[in-house]
Amino acid sequence: MGSMRTASKEEMWDAVLAELAERRQEFHVLGYVPRDFIEKFFPLGLYRAATPIEFGGVVMPPADFLRSIERIGRIDGSTAWVVAFASSNTYCGALPLETQAEIYKNGPDVVFTGGLFPMQKAERTPGGFRATGRWKFASGSMAADYISVGLLDDSAGGKPRAAVLPADKVKIVQDWDVSGMRASGSFDTVVEDLEIPLEWTFIRGGESLIDEPLFRYPLIGYQAQCHAAIGLGVAQGALDYAQSAGSYRGITGAPPVGERAYYRVEFAKAFVALQSARSYLLDVAEEVWETVSKGQEVTDDQKARVRLSAVNVSDTASQVVHDVAKVSGAAVINNSHPLHPIRMDAQVPQLHASLSQHMYDDAGAVLLGLQATTPGFL
Repeated sequence: MGSMRTASKEEMWDAVLAELAERRQEFHVLGYVPRDFIEKFFPLGLYRAATPIEFGGVVMPPADFLRSIERIGRIDGSTAWVVAFASSNTYCGALPLETQAEIYKNGPDVVFTGGLFPMQKAERTPGGFRATGRWKFASGSMAADYISVGLLDDSAGGKPRAAVLPADKVKIVQDWDVSGMRASGSFDTVVEDLEIPLEWTFIRGGESLIDEPLFRYPLIGYQAQCHAAIGLGVAQGALDYAQSAGSYRGITGAPPVGERAYYRVEFAKAFVALQSARSYLLDVAEEVWETVSKGQEVTDDQKARVRLSAVNVSDTASQVVHDVAKVSGAAVINNSHPLHPIRMDAQVPQLHASLSQHMYDDAGAVLLGLQATTPGFL
């Protein structure tokens, strides 16, 4: 009897995305992506891509991770939003190595998420901190192994201190009632009178203790790129719809939309705008990855272009979805229309703090040899 053939990576991707297409409505009803589906991405390497190599991580260049998030977002924005946070394990590089070893003791595929804000005042104790509070936007928390929260304490020099907590120590309040990224499960988290050891906290944006290329890549900039890649995938989904809808006729009896010049023109403009923004995002990611892979320091100019490429994709993607919708007929306002969830999801990345409009001002300042006006931009 012959042995069974092992599925290729591409076949695995196809199977996961096919299941996503079948289950996305289930996730939107739930309001979150359940753990069983998140684990489908483990064999694809997404949840070990930001795990240190010494703890079993497998190197995935940022541009490849961005392409993966785009691919998921093309099917469902919410699921892409949740999986994009697999990149946030890079934050844990600032934890003591002993703590990181504990996090990865059962393997490199660890689901880490959390929301730092609003920062909560923490009482200093001999062993760490005692905290009580409620935090917002813990995307993907229902499937998490570890959840972070933000603490204010005098020793952090005014910077956010993040505490990394086992998920069973955190109460999740399922209060996510939104129109966009509905299945991202960005719920509130609550802890009450919880003792947190100092070694399970780190200063957000602090120096990483992991000397590997990914941990030298711009930390906050990478998160901005990941959020932008979600919007990129969502916009690609809108273009996919537009390509398939060329034979659609409205109730007026007018020719199919594909035979209308304004539809073709808007599609072409949207297509080239998105592909141009996408290319710049990936080009910058590949350039900066080459820099850190050589052991060289990332320049301020490169950091600015990482941020600029991300906000440009976010804005372009949102506009593309709007432009596709405006020529797709009045039917798009129906909740059951294929473009409806895409329209609702499209603006959410654009509203994220890492992609806000002041990024243009900061990037412009740095590229002109001036100081950025936003703390932490670089």
